[in-house]
Amino acid sequence: MADYFVHETAVIDDGCQIASGVKIWHFCHLMPGCVIGENCNIGQNSMIAPDVVLGKNVKVQNNVSIYSGVVCEDDVFLGPSMVFTNVVNPRSAVNRKDQFRKTLVRQGATIGANATIICGCEIGRYAFVGAGAVVTKSVPDYALVVGNPARQTGWMSEYGHRLHFDEEGKAVCPESKAQYLLKENKVNKI
Repeated sequence: MADYFVHETAVIDDGCQIASGVKIWHFCHLMPGCVIGENCNIGQNSMIAPDVVLGKNVKVQNNVSIYSGVVCEDDVFLGPSMVFTNVVNPRSAVNRKDQFRKTLVRQGATIGANATIICGCEIGRYAFVGAGAVVTKSVPDYALVVGNPARQTGWMSEYGHRLHFDEEGKAVCPESKAQYLLKENKVNKI
């Protein structure tokens, strides 16, 4: 007996690897070869394509399609109706399945509602992609990006708070009290 929940309207193809504690909601489709880590939540009307990998505790909100070539590490949040692509120049009459580009979403990253991630990008650890942003290039760890095309406007803590750095390049998360250092345009937790 499975130790995960699948709503009766969901379709789970043979060959999926689904870990314990996973919840798969209404009208989802998981395709062969996808790997779903422990305690993931797959919101209604979502599709997970072949060979997609989701780490532990990934939250996929409603109406998200995750196409082949996407890997999400642990604790990633994918907002409602956000979009991944996997081909740079798709055409209906031209088969480009051999041109899929990989997209990596690092641990703890958040992608906001209705954002679009163009394939071939890496979203850094604990980065925050604002709602509606269109990401056309890789995003550094802890970066906050917004707009179309997405541009960096600041830095975020692991708890999702905007970081304000002092003259020494130090900042403190108001919720966790964790300290961060900004040096040479990179942020690290200290």
